[in-house]
Amino acid sequence: MIFLVAALLLLGVLVGTAAHLPLAATLTAATAIAAWLLIFAVREYRAKEARR
Repeated sequence: MIFLVAALLLLGVLVGTAAHLPLAATLTAATAIAAWLLIFAVREYRAKEARR
């Protein structure tokens, strides 16, 4: 859960600075965050399935 909070905090910071960054940098950062959240979700799902 702390990772999700950190990701959302980082996303908030990036959205706040998105107006000052080039579009390519903003999209790169957004892609990295989305990939991190997807990997986290898959790991949590697999851990949940392993406990069953």
